[in-house]
Amino acid sequence: MFDAAAGTLISDGGLATELEARGHDLSDALWSARLLLDDPAAIREVHAAYFRAGAVIATTASYQASFDGFAARGLDHARTTRLLHRSVELAHAARDEVAGDGRRRWIAASIGPYGAALADGSEYRGRYGLGVGELRAWHRPRLEALTAAEPDVFALETIPDIDEAVALVELVTELRRPAWLSYTIDGDRTRAGQPLADAFAVAADSPWIVAVGVNCCRPADVAPALVRARRGTAKPAVAYPNSGEGWDPARHTWTGPATFAEELLPHWISLGATVIGGCCRVGPAQIARLAATAGRSTPPRPRRR
Repeated sequence: MFDAAAGTLISDGGLATELEARGHDLSDALWSARLLLDDPAAIREVHAAYFRAGAVIATTASYQASFDGFAARGLDHARTTRLLHRSVELAHAARDEVAGDGRRRWIAASIGPYGAALADGSEYRGRYGLGVGELRAWHRPRLEALTAAEPDVFALETIPDIDEAVALVELVTELRRPAWLSYTIDGDRTRAGQPLADAFAVAADSPWIVAVGVNCCRPADVAPALVRARRGTAKPAVAYPNSGEGWDPARHTWTGPATFAEELLPHWISLGATVIGGCCRVGPAQIARLAATAGRSTPPRPRRR
């Protein structure tokens, strides 16, 4: 059983980041999920690279995988279901590849937001014009398919607004599967502009949400968000921000300096974070430094109220 309160668990970095660094073109609407079909071995190799770097959690290549997206490629429901299962199987294979050192490792099945499947950037805005019931109906088939593949935990990640979080929390509670809930934020609010204390409170009463937090945000936004998370729920926290670089959509390039640094980890732990890793532009080298810092750092954990 995945236990987010068992200690500091280092998660992986950006799956797509490392795939692109290895020469894969992910400018497709399916993003990294395309390789579930075209080059699954590449995904397994990246999972193994993050494990070797010190991560103990692999996040699957299902973030942008959806029945709608694969249907647009001519794949039927059964074939898409097999590909979703493959995303978990590849992470399992990578875990088996590095087994033997006595370390326990987990597989987190990535559940990206509805906006990710639209592939138009709307996951960074939210407010899709869909109600909670519609979002629940859209997410259900993917969650059910991935449940059958038996991951250790779901990563409900990069969620931009409260409505979608409510839909996903209801589903994992109904399915009785452990999950963490992670919002993408801008400053002290969700990308849809909602207060973070309200956003985190969505998960407070579900025993199946094992941790709450943030990902795909600036490293500087993490600590204030963790403070607000503790106001909304007593659950452990997750934190895996981007590198800190900015994206210029006009020039299709990253700008500014990277601010992701392993020195931030002790402070995040002191604020309740137990699952810590990286997102976009954070690769195995940064995760290795994070894991090394975690091995040296044992700050006291906050007392839960």
